[in-house]
Amino acid sequence: MRISMRADYGARAMMDLAEHYGKSRTQSADIAERQAVPESYLEQLLTSLRKAGLVRSVRGPTGGHDLARPPSEITLGDVLDVLEGVSSPVACMDDGPCSVSTACVLQDVWREVADSYQRAVHAITIEDLVRRHAERTSRSMYHI
Repeated sequence: MRISMRADYGARAMMDLAEHYGKSRTQSADIAERQAVPESYLEQLLTSLRKAGLVRSVRGPTGGHDLARPPSEITLGDVLDVLEGVSSPVACMDDGPCSVSTACVLQDVWREVADSYQRAVHAITIEDLVRRHAERTSRSMYHI
């Protein structure tokens, strides 16, 4: 399964917001700079995430963005579902029985793969990602 740049940027934006959760709203320009995401594209992602209830946004000079729920309650799967949609890895899974063979085992395998993927991404919270990032960052600092 291939993760789109849209989903990758969205996940990084959510991690950035999680790092500031409970402290202050974060300006999209700051997120864009820290995460190396074009700001205009980031705004589109944040709009989608806001409409899905994952992000809150406030306009104005003291405005910005923050998570709508604690990072421990938002999963990577939630973000991917909003930004990529829930889709099947192959088209034949969407059409019912296999059109090539009634004994097609691949359709079952692709369904198992898709189910495993969904379970995995919905088991990882944004808080988990921030913690993993902090651990990796602290380890790399000791190797200087």
